Amino acid sequence: MILLSVQDLHKAFGTNEVLRGASLVLQTGQRLGLVGVNGSGKSTLMKIIAGLEHEDSGTISMQKGLRLGYLAQQGEVNPERTVLEEMESVFDPVLEMERELRRLELEMAEAAEDPELLRRLGGRYDHLNREFEDANGYGWKSAVQGVLAGLGFRKDQQEQKAGLLSGGERTRLCLGRMLLQQPDLLLLDEPTNHLDLKSIAWLENYLLTYRGAVLVISHDRYFMDHVCDHMAELLFGRVELYEGNYTQYMVQREERFEIRLKTWELQQKEIERQQAIIERYRSFNREKSIRAAESREKRLEKLERVEKPVDEHTVHFHFSCRRRTGEDVLMLTELKKGYDGRTLFDHVDMHLRAGDRVALIGDNGVGKSTLFKCIVGQEKPDNGLIRFGSGVDIGYYDQHQAGLHDAKTVLDEVWDDFRRLDQTEVRGALGMFLFTGDDVLMPVSTLSGGEKGRVALTKLMLHQDNLLLLDEPTNHLDMDSREVLEKALQDFPGTILAISHDRYFINKFATRVAVLEEGGIREYLGNYDDYFEKINREQAPDGNAPQVTRTQLDREKRKSREETRRLNEQKALLAQAEQVVMRAEEEAAEMEARLADPSIWQEPEKAQELSRAYQRKKEEIEKLYADWEALEG
Repeated sequence: MILLSVQDLHKAFGTNEVLRGASLVLQTGQRLGLVGVNGSGKSTLMKIIAGLEHEDSGTISMQKGLRLGYLAQQGEVNPERTVLEEMESVFDPVLEMERELRRLELEMAEAAEDPELLRRLGGRYDHLNREFEDANGYGWKSAVQGVLAGLGFRKDQQEQKAGLLSGGERTRLCLGRMLLQQPDLLLLDEPTNHLDLKSIAWLENYLLTYRGAVLVISHDRYFMDHVCDHMAELLFGRVELYEGNYTQYMVQREERFEIRLKTWELQQKEIERQQAIIERYRSFNREKSIRAAESREKRLEKLERVEKPVDEHTVHFHFSCRRRTGEDVLMLTELKKGYDGRTLFDHVDMHLRAGDRVALIGDNGVGKSTLFKCIVGQEKPDNGLIRFGSGVDIGYYDQHQAGLHDAKTVLDEVWDDFRRLDQTEVRGALGMFLFTGDDVLMPVSTLSGGEKGRVALTKLMLHQDNLLLLDEPTNHLDMDSREVLEKALQDFPGTILAISHDRYFINKFATRVAVLEEGGIREYLGNYDDYFEKINREQAPDGNAPQVTRTQLDREKRKSREETRRLNEQKALLAQAEQVVMRAEEEAAEMEARLADPSIWQEPEKAQELSRAYQRKKEEIEKLYADWEALEG
């Protein structure tokens, strides 16, 4: 069944026409990924569908009563509510239903002597009770806790005021609130921004079982591969639809491009052949040949010309080294760092050798960027040793581009660091990153996040360092540019250590995955898929990880046994708590059914006693849920 139909949509901002006849159709249960280069109009199209922007022309048709949920890249929250209150506000109508049920119980108790009124009240009670159950009236608190945990909100954050959250935390909160609303169509604009890998994996699983339809914009290609069953590419203001996930779309896209290019080339050859025939007829300069030439010209004019297919511009560059390093490149020993009495990480050991390609991952807040700042000297570790091998030149890409100067132009930002180059060479380097003509005279302060990232990559390329420390290098890059970056890193002869949440990117460049935790680093051979498979099988890191002493190994084994025993005990307690809650819920449901029977209200005292017992049972259930949630925490 068609949920949404967009036909021939046009939208312009001044002279910039963003949408030029965009059309798409979304079916029930479909999960459609929307891709396109930065600035192609993806967010604009989604805002028009959500009703936040108005199209210049075209039509949007939706199924009657369709409930939309829209997640912008920056969400709005009530700053005075706590995180928990913001999430629970989704269920305000359910709480109102519960209050109405209690009012009806009192009214039925008072109407025991009026059978007709009692019948009407009982019917209303029965209908409302079914609505209450359908709205997850008995399980919504557990649903709230599940979503909060899935999106990475700790128990201690739930009482924090929403107004004190960071921009990323606020977006996560808005995402959780919307998921709990269960709309028929989810509109998600970059939902994986600000999520760590655990939360992204949770969201993937959530969306795979989601009953409604999903339209998602994302630069996370791994996410698109796992969630989407259809893709839509916004190219030159029009939408091209593809079946399958992101990888399947890329194959089909290349096939379509080749077919269109071949069709255009064949038509061009035919046009040239016809023009040559026309010229030859005219050269005969006879009436009959001239008429034949004119006839062919008319047919040629009526010919429907095939447009030459063109790809939108992508970045083109490569990394090289000005000198080689020794075999040992970077050694970290017992590194520790914390702030204000809180330890970020401790006992961090790592050994990078020439040619290593390591992806550094870990939960948000564990200190990955701080570790990089310690390595490059911007921060001082509390303990431990950082050593570099011979001939090491560090190239550092900061995800926030803190090293750029807002007051400089793009040209000066690069040229001031490379005075040995003339202006033509600097412009040429910037041109590889799509800064052409007057673009190079733009102030850095006016650039978007993606444009600043391209300036930083230009400087990194020109430095020709042999050790690259890359902090989220794919952030703000469109998908085509990410693939060019991956190719450049695959051909790079030096050593790479990169922080990234982009699992597709990690699969492309990494030969080792290092997981930063509070108590140190665990290393796994292979790319992200290899790492994911190993942790799913509960295997230890590969034997090629950094060596540990027998004492350390025994301590780890003892800790693992203790942790296993603790987890088993917690699982048993959780199972027991769940059984207790289920029995209490069944007893409450039985009381609910008896209270819904009008005949019981013919004995007011008995009915009121049952109502009081029901209230006590509800209070008991609330306490049981709290105990259960405490065990889960």
